[in-house]
Amino acid sequence: MNNLKAVIFDMDGVIIDSEPYYYKIQQKLFNELGFTVSKLEYSKFVGAGLHFMWKELSKKHNLKLPISQLLEINNDLTYNSFKNKDDLVAIEGFLDFFNYLKRNNFKTAVASSTPKKTIEIILTKLNILDSFDVIISAEEVTNGKPAPDIFLKAADLLTCDPTECVVIEDSQNGVRAAITAGMKCIGLVNPSSGDQDLSFADIRINKFSDLSLKELV
Repeated sequence: MNNLKAVIFDMDGVIIDSEPYYYKIQQKLFNELGFTVSKLEYSKFVGAGLHFMWKELSKKHNLKLPISQLLEINNDLTYNSFKNKDDLVAIEGFLDFFNYLKRNNFKTAVASSTPKKTIEIILTKLNILDSFDVIISAEEVTNGKPAPDIFLKAADLLTCDPTECVVIEDSQNGVRAAITAGMKCIGLVNPSSGDQDLSFADIRINKFSDLSLKELV
């Protein structure tokens, strides 16, 4: 990674341990719609984006509401939930690592499947919204993870070649997207994200303090 110029972060499960929040919010909505989703089934949707999840669930449960409306309901519930939370904290070790990157003039980006307004409210609560060079949501690309679109667009906005970027991801879908984009990928093992196959990542870590900074420069 000697030519590394930029680090691209997934948000959920990497910057903030948000998957338990999402599961709780969405489980309530699932129940209101008359079905349940196990944690094992839910884990396959982690990192892939809400459109993919609702497309799959709509087909499986023969839901009457259009996907566009299901997405709107889900997005509003999630945004309002985070907007009203004042106890959000970053994942242990993230801020120290992020501050190191900024001190050493690395470019940084967030590339998340989460809707933009929810990304922004979460990063605002963590007081780091204005610290990233680029913030991009899957809403802004044609295909969500595991397609590489979001990471390729992030690299373009960072004015970096994909080979100059490393992605930090906690999901199988995210790791595949990063590798397909031609980027190095660090897989962050997060138990809250369910059973995720991170074997395609170049490096796997259990916490940010496990990451040797020498591996990045």
